[in-house]
Amino acid sequence: MENLKFVDLLNRELVIAMGCTEPAASALAGARAAELLDGTIDKIYIETSRDMVKNAMGVGIPNCKNKGIKAAVALGVAGKSTKRGLGILSKVTDKQKEIAASYKVELEMVEEVPPLYIKVTLTNKEHKAIAVVSGNHSYFSFLQKDENVLIDAPLGKMLESGEDSSFMADVSLEEILNFSKNLPKETISLLLSSAKTNLAIAKHALVEEYGLAVGKNTYETINDPPTSLDEALSLGATLAASASDARMAGCPLPVVINSGSGNQGITITLPIFTLGKYLGKSDLEIASALSIGELVGLCLTAKKDRLSALCGAFTAAIGTSCGLVYLLDGSIDEMNKAINVMIANLTGIICDGAKMTCALKIYSCVQSANLATKLAMKGSAPGEESGIVGMDCVQSFDYLSRISHEGMAQTDKTILSIMMEKQKEREARC
Repeated sequence: MENLKFVDLLNRELVIAMGCTEPAASALAGARAAELLDGTIDKIYIETSRDMVKNAMGVGIPNCKNKGIKAAVALGVAGKSTKRGLGILSKVTDKQKEIAASYKVELEMVEEVPPLYIKVTLTNKEHKAIAVVSGNHSYFSFLQKDENVLIDAPLGKMLESGEDSSFMADVSLEEILNFSKNLPKETISLLLSSAKTNLAIAKHALVEEYGLAVGKNTYETINDPPTSLDEALSLGATLAASASDARMAGCPLPVVINSGSGNQGITITLPIFTLGKYLGKSDLEIASALSIGELVGLCLTAKKDRLSALCGAFTAAIGTSCGLVYLLDGSIDEMNKAINVMIANLTGIICDGAKMTCALKIYSCVQSANLATKLAMKGSAPGEESGIVGMDCVQSFDYLSRISHEGMAQTDKTILSIMMEKQKEREARC
């Protein structure tokens, strides 16, 4: 039964998204409300969490020069279709952009909601429609058409629907490893296809210029194909950064996500896939390593929330280190060591929204995963006497969860406060 849960989880989580997933989720909420509204649209009113605002503020939207939640919602409303899911922004017409620019849009940040939360209310003189996306980037927890409530499902009820991933918070590394060694054929195909999709955008950004060009610049000093283990590990970091360079700039190429995040998806898949190919591993071995990385990443997300003050590239890279250890024929003991090295090294790296500098953090996090892997394979790792490091990964994960929830709540508010101040300053200069 646990294996079926893992298969179902990977099928639901490893999906294609176009551009950053916070703008995509915002556009989905707008489009769903528009599908429900009769007549013209007089007003768009948005209520959302601070984390949604933070993550959408500085990131490029595919096929559009505008940024931010208001722009994404307006595009979704103008498109009036949710059939593409998180790929909703993959096709944006000039007419759609023209209509979106004509809307009156108001936005309010609200408290006492999940970190991933956006509510879009559309009104005209006679009708009203409401759509809420929360908890998951494509999960509609509330829908209303005029006075008729169509869906009212708090996040706590997601477990009853069979679509909850909270069970991952209690999953052990041993369970993940046992499942990953015996993958169904369709799951192998899903994992390899995900890596190849992410590799395509990474290679594209090695030719074109996006953002800070972290990947393109670091690629200049690496042999491809790599001629040593160190080069293979560094190439994985470069490709992950390259994919992020393009994605954060609004490149209209797809990415397969993890935990609702394209950056987390590429952080896990590209380093593991690259090392597997260098080592000449079989498709099953590479898929098994990818499965370990993906599931460890999802395990940490279940503990810390999908959006938080803690950088998702860091937690994803913990999964990456486990997948790398597996490819180097390491055991659970070495994975535990790699996890503890990562937590001792990078805990506290903040999320200050999705934007071009995500590529910097991804490169640094993957290189740290490379270091953690090397140390672990040599039997070296910090013990429980070291700060927030636990006796094993289970205890370390619990400490990391506490840091994220208890320790960084005020940090999250301070980050957004700084970002909002900067935005006002920029607007005043314009």
